[in-house]
Amino acid sequence: MAQQANIGELLSMLDSPVLSVRDDVTAVFKENLSSDRGPMLVNTLVDYYLETNSQPVLHILTTLQEPHDKHLLDKMNDCMGRAASRLPALSLLGHVIRLQPPWKHKLSQAPLLPSLLKCLKMDTDVIVLTTGVLVLITMLPMIPQSGKQHLHDFFDIFGRLSSWCLKKPGHVTEIYLVHLHASVYALFHRLYGMYPCNFVSFLRSHYSMKENLDTFEEVVRVSEDYRNSDNAESRGEHL
Repeated sequence: MAQQANIGELLSMLDSPVLSVRDDVTAVFKENLSSDRGPMLVNTLVDYYLETNSQPVLHILTTLQEPHDKHLLDKMNDCMGRAASRLPALSLLGHVIRLQPPWKHKLSQAPLLPSLLKCLKMDTDVIVLTTGVLVLITMLPMIPQSGKQHLHDFFDIFGRLSSWCLKKPGHVTEIYLVHLHASVYALFHRLYGMYPCNFVSFLRSHYSMKENLDTFEEVVRVSEDYRNSDNAESRGEHL
């Protein structure tokens, strides 16, 4: 039944309210993915998800196996290069990496990681930046030690977004800046936890410059105070 339908009809049937229909169509897609090792079907599924936020399609995408993992990473990387699809692509990437797929070690080798870092260095959309930082925080533990060549990128991103929080661009709604500040605070914790010596060295060097002192006082020092407070509470050191 479903195999005779075209791809567009199959996709719409994935969101059927009838569970048995969804299960049948999902099985057809998975069977096709097993037999067709090309990227076309994965690209179609990603495009449909970005347009509709379809949860059944998301389930298929987050359970892909080789060689379709590469197709998915390449497609998300392509979407990251276009402003209109960047945010939904970041959201999809976040869903995928939170499930820690068996091919997660490939993330550090894929062009998608440099694209994410470039986005966080250059983009000016606060929602994109907040989403991207949260994705990076989740991704960092999945990057092997060989990924240390990106350390300066990680630290530069922290420096840039810390400064951004302080400047409070007038076109950005305050609540979005609060969310960005919280994500930068979480990035501080992640970087300090994973690369303590390198990160402290960066902080000393970067925030010893006069033009960065305000950022240190308003953003970085607050993050340090929260970290120290959290550590004290975890040890039962209450005042």
